[in-house]
Parts: sequence; C-alpha cells; structure tokens
Amino acid sequence: MDSIKMKRLLEERLSAPNRKISYDKKKDQLRFENSDTGKGIEVSVPSIIGKWSNKKDEAIDEVVYYVEEALSVMGTETVVEAPEKQVFPVIRSTSFPSEAQEGIPFIFDDHTAETRIYYAVDLGTTYRLIDTAFLEKQKWTKVQVKEMALFNVRSLSTRVKADEVAGNVFYFLNSNDGYDASRILNESFLQEINAKVEGEMTIAVPHQDVLIIGDIRNETGYDILAQMAMEFFANGKVPITALSFIYEDGELEPVFILGKNKRRE
Repeated sequence: MDSIKMKRLLEERLSAPNRKISYDKKKDQLRFENSDTGKGIEVSVPSIIGKWSNKKDEAIDEVVYYVEEALSVMGTETVVEAPEKQVFPVIRSTSFPSEAQEGIPFIFDDHTAETRIYYAVDLGTTYRLIDTAFLEKQKWTKVQVKEMALFNVRSLSTRVKADEVAGNVFYFLNSNDGYDASRILNESFLQEINAKVEGEMTIAVPHQDVLIIGDIRNETGYDILAQMAMEFFANGKVPITALSFIYEDGELEPVFILGKNKRRE
C-alpha cells in the first residue's frame, strides 16, 4: 500500500463531526485534532504502512483505536476516584517526550540507559500520563506517585507463556492491558522467574504490550533473542527499545549482540 492510499484510508476511518484532519506533506504525517479543544495527535503514514505490511488490517485497527482513545482523553477533565488503585508506571524509551504538547513536564524517573519510567492514571480503556500540573492539582508528591505505582504494578497478572527455541526457553507476558512492559519493575516476579532459569536471564521490553524473559542456555539463544526483540519492536504500537538486558543480582545491563557473539557494555 502506498502513502496516498494509506492516508485516504486513515482519513476515512477517523473522520468525525467534531474532528479536524490535516496533512503535513513534507513529514508525510497526519494530524487528528479535536475541533472543540484544539488538542490533537500526529500519526506517521510511513510508520503505519510498515506495520500494515506485516499485520494488514490489524495494524489499521490498532492506530484507529490509539487515536480515538487519545483524543477522548485530551482536553477533558481526568477524574481520579481511587488514586491508590489507579496510578501505574509505564516504561518508555529515553527518546519519548519529557513534556506534554503544552510544554508541561511529565513526571518520570531514569531506569536504564535505554528506558525511563513515566507514571499514569489508569482510566479503564486508556490512561493519562501524569505531568507536573496534574500532580499539583491532585496535591500529590512525586514520592507518593512512585510508591502507588510500584505497589499497583505488583498487583497485575504475571501469567506467562513459555516457548523453547533451539534449547533456550523464552517466557512471554502479553496481557494487553497497557502495562506489560511495566512488569519489568515487579522485582518479586523477576526473582521468581530467575529461580527457574538454568542459563543466563535476559529481559526485553521491545514495546509497551510485551515483556520477554529469556533463559539463554547457548550462543544461538542470543541471536534468537536479538531477532525476536527487533521484530516485536518494529511491530509495536508504542515501541520502547530493540535492545535486551541481562538480569543479574537485581540489576539490568544492556546486552549488545553481534552475530553469534555477545558483548556487554
């Protein structure tokens, strides 16, 4: 599918009475904006075409859902009924914006050289990232937000599916609740898996909706891990990082894989 066809398809699927759609030809980017609030979201057409080549209609459905949910939250009042249950951490890449479009800084913490921890209020079918203005309005402190988030992430399901490939075992967590990658912050869960691991334990968070834990028992396992992480990264709705991490003594260390040799930095 070429850029023009994809552009028309997205415009058709996402047109609405109270919505303004504009196109930046130079960037090959569509902007969907709520006419009432003036707030909107941009979508890269080439990026969607890339995902469509692998996932077909599912890729279109995903971006439509993402845009609809994002626009439904923007410019509306976020009601927090039970903050002790609604605040969760979300993992993002270090290239993710550090502030909202209005220039208001998000609340986040450093995690690894590749990832950051942002914080969000869960709203059921979507969530809102917490910025400094929202923090002040709720009369919360950053410490309180972090404590609530790390407590709540431990309450999420940690059911995994295991798959053995070339003598290596991979555990996949894919609940699609928006916080799959966030389980990397559940230390007791990681320790539980670590107790089963016979080789070297690795963790990958290629995108928001998957966590991959590897029990790497031979050199081939590192190549499989690299290919798997890259594939998930390329197809993710919210990509994070194609790099994987070695988990050792509660610490995460990036692993750079070159051919059949692994190299830590």
